[in-house]
Amino acid sequence: MSTSSTQTKAVQSLQRLSPRLRSLFSDPASWSIFEARLQKHFPTLFELLLGLYGSNYDFFYHLEMILSAAAQAFIERPQALKRLDMDRAANWFQSEKMMGGVCYVDLYAGDLQGIRARIPYFKELGLTYLHLMPLFKAPPDNNDGGYAVSSFREVNPTLGTMAELAALADELRANGISLCLDFVFNHTSDEHDWALKARAGDVDYQEFYLLFEDRQLPDLYERNLREIFPEQAPGSFTYFPEVKKWVWTTFNTFQWDLNYRNPAVFTAMLQEMLFLANQGVEVLRLDAVAFIWKEMGTTCENLPQAHDIIAAYNLLVRIAAPAMIFKSEAIVHPDDVVKYLGRECQISYNPTFMVLLWEALATREVKLLRHSMAKRFALPAGTAWVNYVRSHDDIGWSFANEDAAELWMNGEDHRRFLNNFYVGRFEGSFASGLPFNYNPRTGDMRICGTTASLAGLERAIVNNDPTEIDLAIGRVLLIESLAIGAGGIPLLYLGDEFGQLNDYDYRKEPAKATDSRWVHRPAFNESVFAQRSDPQAISGRIYLPLLRMIHIRKSNPAFAANGRMNWLDSGNEHVLILERVHAGHALLMLANFSEKTQIVEQRFLPAHDLRQPLADLLTGTSYALERSVKLPPYGVLWLQYA
Repeated sequence: MSTSSTQTKAVQSLQRLSPRLRSLFSDPASWSIFEARLQKHFPTLFELLLGLYGSNYDFFYHLEMILSAAAQAFIERPQALKRLDMDRAANWFQSEKMMGGVCYVDLYAGDLQGIRARIPYFKELGLTYLHLMPLFKAPPDNNDGGYAVSSFREVNPTLGTMAELAALADELRANGISLCLDFVFNHTSDEHDWALKARAGDVDYQEFYLLFEDRQLPDLYERNLREIFPEQAPGSFTYFPEVKKWVWTTFNTFQWDLNYRNPAVFTAMLQEMLFLANQGVEVLRLDAVAFIWKEMGTTCENLPQAHDIIAAYNLLVRIAAPAMIFKSEAIVHPDDVVKYLGRECQISYNPTFMVLLWEALATREVKLLRHSMAKRFALPAGTAWVNYVRSHDDIGWSFANEDAAELWMNGEDHRRFLNNFYVGRFEGSFASGLPFNYNPRTGDMRICGTTASLAGLERAIVNNDPTEIDLAIGRVLLIESLAIGAGGIPLLYLGDEFGQLNDYDYRKEPAKATDSRWVHRPAFNESVFAQRSDPQAISGRIYLPLLRMIHIRKSNPAFAANGRMNWLDSGNEHVLILERVHAGHALLMLANFSEKTQIVEQRFLPAHDLRQPLADLLTGTSYALERSVKLPPYGVLWLQYA
C-alpha cells in the first residue's frame, strides 16, 4: 500500500472511530486532551499496526479495541499523574541530576514497607530513579528471579500489595525519585491466568501462546535459534502432556512465549502496561524485547516486527500516559542495541560500555573500550544511555568481533581469556567470579559476581593483603566513576556502593542452587552499611568517594546526557580520556586502568588557557598542564577547564 493511500486510510479510520471513543468520556476537557494526542500520533500508529495486523480480516475491530484500551486507561489515570503528564519536560531523563539505583525488594529491604523506610537513604545517596526488580506475583520456586510473571496486577504477597506499591510510587515521586519496574515482554509464567486457561483447553487463550501439535515446526525453527540457558533449559520448546502440545519456551520450561501475531495479545499486554503506568510507574524496563516476534528461517531475534511492536506501544503510551518512558533491555550485538532507541524507547542499558570496562580492567589496556565507544556511544536526539557497572544479570562479553578485529584481536579468543580471568583461572587474576551457563558446544560462558568481588576485594580480604585491598578499592572507584561521569543515567546495583561481596549461601536453597547469578544478589548487609560513613572502613572508602562523585555530577551540566562526549587519544595504552562538553561547561575525565603510575603528556590534552590551572573536581587539587599529568594506580581525575 502506498504512503498516500495509508495516510488516507488512517484519516478515514480515525474519523470512523472517534465517535465511539468519544462516547467513553464523560468529561469534554479530558476528551479534548486525549483527542489532541491521538490526532498527533495516530498516523504513525496506524501505519505500524496496519503493517503488523492489517492482514487480519477483523483488523478494524482490533484497532478499536487497542484505542479503547488506551482511552480507558487515560480516563482512569489519577489526576496527580495527569498533571505530571502535562508538566514534565520531554527530556527530563537527560538531566545531569539523574542517578539510579536497582535492588530486589526482599533482599534489600524485606518488603515494600522496608523500601519506604529506606527513602531517606536513597535521598542521601542522591537517587532520582529507583528500579525495583520483579515484584509481581510469580510461582514460589520456578520463577527465574521473578521474571516468570503470573500477574502484572498483583504484587507478590510476601512483598506487599498493589495499593502499597502505588503508595510507594507516590512517596518516591514526592521525594524526587521515579519508580522503574520490569515489564516482561516475551513471555508469562505457565501459571499466569492466560496460560492456565490455555492449559485447560481454552482455544482463544491457546492462541495467546505458540503451541504446536508435533515437533515438525519446532525442529525447523530450532535450526536457527540459539540456546539462551543451555545448562538450565536446553532447547526452545517444551512438551506439556495436559494439552498434548509443544510450547515455545525460549528461556525456561515454565516461561511461555507470547504470540504477538495475535492482535488480542497486543491489546492485552497494552492493558497491563497502562495499568502499571496508572499505579505511578514512570519507567518500564522492557525485558527480552529482542525475542518477541518469530519468523521461520531466522534467529527470531531483533526482527523488524519486534521494533514495530515496541514503537506502537510507545506511541500509545504517549497518548494515554506520556510521563512514563521505556527502557530497553536488549543484550544483543552492539549495532542492534541502539536500534531500540528513538521511536521505540527513550533510554537503554549500555551493555557494551559495561563489559568493556571489565575488559579494560583485566587487560590494563583501554584500546578496545575507547575504539568501540568512539564508534558506538552516540545516540539519537532525545534519548539517553543507562550506564552501569553490573546488573542483577550475568556479564556476557557482548563487544563486537569486528571492533576487536580492527585492533588485531580475535574476539572469541579474547572472550575465553576474559572468562578465565574473571573466574580466577588466569594466572595473576584478582577476580572472584563464577561461571554461568557454560555451553560446551560453543565454549560460550558468562560471568557472575558483585562489583567488589570481581574487582579483587574478596580475594584481597581473604588474603588479608592491605596493598591488594587498596588496589581493589581503586578498581571499584575507577569503573564506577566512568559509569557516573559518562553521561546518561548512572545505575548502581544497591549494595555495590559500600562494597558488598559475593554471597555463596544461594547454594543452600534448591530453587536457586543451579543459578550462579544469585551469588551477586546478596542480602542487605546491615553491619557493612552502618560503616559507610567511616573513612577508615572498607565500606566507607568506597561509599564516601562515590557519594562525592554523585554530588559533583549533579551540580555540573557537563554531565547531562545531551552533552557531547569525545573519546580522546591519551598517548598511553593504560589511560582513558573522556571529554564532556555541554552548555558552556567542559571537563576532562582521566582514568588509569593500571596498578602502576601512568603519565599523560600535555600534548594529548585539549587546547586550553595555560594561564588557568585546571581544578580536579574530585580532590580540589589544581593542575598546571604545561607539564605532564601523573595518575596514580587506578587513579581518576575530573578536570574542569571551562
